[in-house]
Amino acid sequence: MASSVDTDPRRWAVKVPEITLLFWLIKVLTTGTGEALSDFLAAWNIPVAATLALLGLLGALGWQLWTRRYSPPPYWLAVSMVAVAGTMAADVVHLIGVPYLYSSLLCVAAVVVLFVAWHRSTGTLSIHSVDRRSRELFYWATVSATFALGTAVGDLVAISFGWGYLVSGLVFTVLIMVPLVGWRWFGLNSVVAFWMAYVLTRPLGASYADWLGKPDARGGLGLGDGTVALVGALAIAAGVAYLTVRQRRTRDTAVDDVGAGYSAAGDALPAVEL
Repeated sequence: MASSVDTDPRRWAVKVPEITLLFWLIKVLTTGTGEALSDFLAAWNIPVAATLALLGLLGALGWQLWTRRYSPPPYWLAVSMVAVAGTMAADVVHLIGVPYLYSSLLCVAAVVVLFVAWHRSTGTLSIHSVDRRSRELFYWATVSATFALGTAVGDLVAISFGWGYLVSGLVFTVLIMVPLVGWRWFGLNSVVAFWMAYVLTRPLGASYADWLGKPDARGGLGLGDGTVALVGALAIAAGVAYLTVRQRRTRDTAVDDVGAGYSAAGDALPAVEL
């Protein structure tokens, strides 16, 4: 049985952001930045990089789970750290000899299992229902699995299929339009469309990040993984700062409106002579 903390609707608010164009832009930035930062750290020292990624992931998820409502900084930090740790995990799986095709199939199986368990537990896969601790845990487990799936599929297409980073990026740019078109004009279920697009953002961002950062000999522009990671992190920080300021202004406006309503109601009360 769920605890009273988990089931009391007064104790929780939806802990995911509104799905807007800025949401998708920051999401793609986190995938590309996570790819570049992971590769940059791994080239320096893999054990140390893996330890830092794990600690960063646990810290970011802990902060996000601790909050009672959606807040841009902890949410997007958690997404960013999932991107970094997910990339390292996928790379480690490949380094121990698992082909990209098999790791992709394994990730597909993991995502399906999580979707089935989540739906059986809550009756929906909509992110707008993430207003309980149990649902939030399913959400972040699924997010992690989709990142791993996107990483494996991206590497499969770019490396195993030999398409290269730029061609792969262009392919995923076209593919990510499919759920949008399906939802907008052909009645595709919005939850299905969301998760399709969410998975595709990972190979989309990672492909372009690799194209920008990897040397010419590997099909890239040679800007360097560190440079790509730094620029991406700054862009994410700018987007999160904007969202934070906008959220605070919206709350202040709502408080002012409530106060004005109480004041108007008080003015409307008839005077009572004692």
